[in-house]
Amino acid sequence: MADHQKAAEALSVAKLGKALIRGEWRESAERFPSVDPTSGQQLVEVSLGREAEVDAAVRAAREAFAGPWSELSPGKRRDALERLAQLTESKEKELAQLEALDVGTPVVVGRKMTAKAPARGIAYYASWMDKLYGDVVPLTTSQPMLDFTMREPVGVVAAIIPWNTPLVFIGAKVGAALACGNSVVIKPSEVAPLSVLRWAELCREAGLPDGVVNVVPGDGQTGALLCGHPEVDLVSFTGGCETGAKVARAAAGKRLALELGGKSAAVVFADADLDKAAMAVALSAFGLSGQTCAAPSRLLVEDQVHDAVLEKLVELSRSLSVGDPLEPSTVLGPLASQAQLRKVSAMVASGKQEARLVSGGERLGGELSAGFFFAPTVFDEVKPPARIFREEIFGPVLSVTRFSGEDEAVALANGTSYGLAAGVFSRDLSRAHRVTRRLRAGMVWVNGYGQLPVQAPFGGTKGSGFGREGGRDALETFTQVKNVLIEL
Repeated sequence: MADHQKAAEALSVAKLGKALIRGEWRESAERFPSVDPTSGQQLVEVSLGREAEVDAAVRAAREAFAGPWSELSPGKRRDALERLAQLTESKEKELAQLEALDVGTPVVVGRKMTAKAPARGIAYYASWMDKLYGDVVPLTTSQPMLDFTMREPVGVVAAIIPWNTPLVFIGAKVGAALACGNSVVIKPSEVAPLSVLRWAELCREAGLPDGVVNVVPGDGQTGALLCGHPEVDLVSFTGGCETGAKVARAAAGKRLALELGGKSAAVVFADADLDKAAMAVALSAFGLSGQTCAAPSRLLVEDQVHDAVLEKLVELSRSLSVGDPLEPSTVLGPLASQAQLRKVSAMVASGKQEARLVSGGERLGGELSAGFFFAPTVFDEVKPPARIFREEIFGPVLSVTRFSGEDEAVALANGTSYGLAAGVFSRDLSRAHRVTRRLRAGMVWVNGYGQLPVQAPFGGTKGSGFGREGGRDALETFTQVKNVLIEL
């Protein structure tokens, strides 16, 4: 295994253990450890934001919004964000290594996906800056009047981002907020603050005015202080449903966007390309060690092809290379934290009582025993009452359930409190359209799974939240409409 301590020193992680407010590093009285999930050892102590840090960050964001940032023309704001996107892209390797150390994302995945996301998202939204048109409203009044609308930034955005792929949310969430003219206070998870802090440092290097982007690391208390701050105009949160409910209460009276959990289903019909379906589901369910909100953690397979699909999935799950995320051959790294390892282990133990364990189902030992590694796991004969069918696990655990016919498939797919994503595999395009319309999910993939272009909107229904990130729809989240009526 690679020497993670030397890698951390080469990346200067020690300097990242502070809040970044108004372009300056700031210490706080309390601190918490950032732990390497591969070794279980502490990487660095990080400042824990409390009232003083949150207040300073929000005030810095308010002053930047009211002054240098909002005064920039759309063209100049576009130019600033394009510089930031280029600089972020140039640091792709460094950012991928930081996420490997901090949250266990394999560098091969980071360099292909997660570390590329912020540059792509920022560049995409920068291109919208001269295209945020308003409308002229036709009136039926007898008195001559001109009525038109303008899109304006909301103000100060509190961006609370999760630990699984923090850089992805920098591109989708923060990139859109900045492009619309808002200033931002980011609260990264205490599990994974380092790549976010490094990216925020790049904002200053790219020439963004101080205070436009601020980062306050911390825990749930930090998030509550940020959500409840009177100078915050919008709270954009991505994370679990239970925490999302707390955020909604703390942010009462503010604009709110919530992207919460998922228990997504992939539906494989007998006429599907079974090899393609099995590969897509395996990579999406086990990729990032299953720690993605849209992972197809439930696989619904039509009776006639159940055994063939299950065999393919088990073979694929055992072929994935699990190991040190800094090694280029590693496909799956560790779970992000000791707490997540405990949660996954408990859910798997429950699954062993409710269904048939086919493969995996245990923490990995040997040279990986010091880290938070868990084997890709497949359960079969999973019924709807089972916890592993209903509850989000956020680990490399796949539940397989048989079905017979479209109606049963749709009922099973919709049979949870979540509604984030789904997948349909069938060569019958008419069937794919029918089933897609009936699925209660914000995102449906057909004959594939997991691709998420920056141009596409993403978000959930039911218990998976509301609001959209990505694409043009995100611009509605981070702007507000002003109506102007002029008597002529």
